[in-house]
Amino acid sequence: MALSALAVHELAETVLGCVCAGLEDTAAAVEDQPGCPCRACVVPGPPAWDGCNDPCGDETGGQLSVHVARIYASSAFPTEDREVRGARNCPPPTTTAADLVVTLLRCAPTADERGCPPGCEELAAAARTVHVDAVSINNALLCCLPTTGTRRRGPRFVLGPSRILESEGGCMGVEQRLTVALPGCGCPKEESP
Repeated sequence: MALSALAVHELAETVLGCVCAGLEDTAAAVEDQPGCPCRACVVPGPPAWDGCNDPCGDETGGQLSVHVARIYASSAFPTEDREVRGARNCPPPTTTAADLVVTLLRCAPTADERGCPPGCEELAAAARTVHVDAVSINNALLCCLPTTGTRRRGPRFVLGPSRILESEGGCMGVEQRLTVALPGCGCPKEESP
């Protein structure tokens, strides 16, 4: 069965929706924790770090993005299939895998107008926000993604490491990687070689 032309993009949108909903749930449960940023989108590659400020005029601020890092064939998910294709009677791989990257950026404490560095309380509050964001993203993917899809259960996936991003240009954040299996990848029978 051929993979739908929109399958990978729809997967990225689903992941974005799961994470945004998870951030909102956390904001409702954890005092002073910002929710899903108003700037939340699927992007064509690694995000530009230009949206960690507060473009909406509310307290959520930041930028949440999902991008596809790579797409590959897999006969034994999540291992990349390295079989040479093109020979007669060569079955197509059973799975297409997609590596996705979730990036959440928030404003980082910076030096004040006199050039003094942020204080320990301000840094601790920023660290708390980033740590809660990391756990929220992880929980959102583990709890929401299995409930998506048209089959009885959601897609198979491997949750990769979560990484706290170094502060840069007034932004700080979290990056979460995951690999998701999508069924089908071969040509329809009438198009098979």
